[in-house]
Amino acid sequence: MGPPSEVDTDQRPFVLIWEVTQACDLECEHCRADAQPDRHPLELDTVEGKALLDEAARFDENQLVVLSGGDPLSRDDVPELIEYGTDLGLRMTLTPSGTSSLDPAVIDDLANAGLKRLAVSIDGSTEAAHDTFRGEPGTFEQTLDAATYAKQQGIPLQVNTTVTQETVDDLPELADLVEALGAVLWSVFFLVPIGRGRILDPVSPERAEDVMNWLLTQATERDFGVKTTEAPHYRRVAMETNRSAEKPAANTDLIGRRGGVRAGDGFAFVSHTGTVFPSGFLPLSAGSVRETSLVELYRDSELFQSLRDENLFRGKCGACEYRNVCGGSRSRAYAYTGDQLESDPLCPYVPEGYDGPLPNQVLDYEEGVEADD
Repeated sequence: MGPPSEVDTDQRPFVLIWEVTQACDLECEHCRADAQPDRHPLELDTVEGKALLDEAARFDENQLVVLSGGDPLSRDDVPELIEYGTDLGLRMTLTPSGTSSLDPAVIDDLANAGLKRLAVSIDGSTEAAHDTFRGEPGTFEQTLDAATYAKQQGIPLQVNTTVTQETVDDLPELADLVEALGAVLWSVFFLVPIGRGRILDPVSPERAEDVMNWLLTQATERDFGVKTTEAPHYRRVAMETNRSAEKPAANTDLIGRRGGVRAGDGFAFVSHTGTVFPSGFLPLSAGSVRETSLVELYRDSELFQSLRDENLFRGKCGACEYRNVCGGSRSRAYAYTGDQLESDPLCPYVPEGYDGPLPNQVLDYEEGVEADD
């Protein structure tokens, strides 16, 4: 599967995430899933999981599938599921928690099963910062050990980092760590206030813009790629930056001009119990894979179709000339306004000639008032 621009996102997602469980031993401050120690009795079982992977292969035999959680390694059938998906031709990847469950023996099993990429979360460049954010001592060391061993076993490494007021000043040191680990990709997630993430403070729209400009520099100067999650206006920033450059960079232009991935448009999420959402951060359901084909839900449901129609977007997102390459975070729009088609409040950009409401101040999620930055 090529980049998003080469995928017809009306027909299939670029990224399909299956939350195989919500069980996890960590208590991360930003956890979308409100993860807990015990597995849910109604989780999709191994047979149902393999049927889900069969459905994924109907999208495309090279479909990207991410097994997430919770901690997916709370299930003992993950290597079996990865091997099954690999045999179907799927690109199977995994986002485990940084716990002792990810030991060398398990990593060997994952490698032998055909795992195409391991994505670990690192939210602090030091043990103290990361372990505090993750809510469990020792996770920093365990994550680095696992990442190093996986790289030695030939598994490509991705690092995921959450941007909040608490973590933003640490990003330069984190970038150094990502490079030192030999990661192929740094995925930078801009907070959406759901789950335990409601208690965290997001960065301001202006600070987010600064971070995106800085990330563009990292993308051109570092040995790893950079992508953003729930911040599609990174592509708008890239296009503006490249347009104003004396000598436009081809790779920066590519970041900015290709079609992107956002909730419901190139992205789909299947919960541990089989419920299908546009994203794990947008809690609106299109249905259940236990009742309806995943392919049908993605392609034909009213919810997913509306999220792929930029002409339905409201406010300044709807008026924006970049809506076809950006479109704003539909998840964040819903979290703050209750309307998934409203404007993304993290983006400070105002389209020329637009004179409507300007939701470019991030609001306090619980109180509905402007938060101090």
